[in-house]
Amino acid sequence: MSHFFAYLSRMKFIRRWGLMRNTYPENIQEHSLRVAMVAHALAVIRNRLFAGNVSGERTALLALYHDAGEVLTGDLPAPVKYFNPEIKNAYKEIEAAAARKLFNMIPEALKADYQGLFFAEEADRESRELVKAADKLCAYLKCMEEIGAGNEEFAKAEKALRSSVEELDLPEVRYFLDTFVPSFRLTLDELD
Repeated sequence: MSHFFAYLSRMKFIRRWGLMRNTYPENIQEHSLRVAMVAHALAVIRNRLFAGNVSGERTALLALYHDAGEVLTGDLPAPVKYFNPEIKNAYKEIEAAAARKLFNMIPEALKADYQGLFFAEEADRESRELVKAADKLCAYLKCMEEIGAGNEEFAKAEKALRSSVEELDLPEVRYFLDTFVPSFRLTLDELD
């Protein structure tokens, strides 16, 4: 018997942005889907517009599992996680231990197919880079949505994340920002 998928099903209970008032709470299951869709788009943009050769499907799959360990650790807010180097390094160790624990729940006959989802492999370097970029983009989009709903609690985070996203030296991120992000400032009626 394996508890792997029972643990993953608990992703819907892990809230993000725990230190901030949210107009719409976001859990890591929703967040992972959004990151997977954006990461896939970044891979497609890289391949079609910037002569890349990265698997969009693999990138999306890595994104779906990128926060899976949080079913064991919870979501540690960024101001705490990055408060100082010691906490950052300790949390990386906690994340690695959570990944190992989840991975060890997978039946032996299936482990080879899941190994790369939990532990970095050189073949996935570009995909993981795009997942990290998509993760930042999605955090930025969440801030935009909160501000759009009148929640100024996210104003400082929005500015910091916008700066962080713009500093990424990835042309596909710039393309995504220019092409897709402006629509997030529109109302439903304006999207028509």
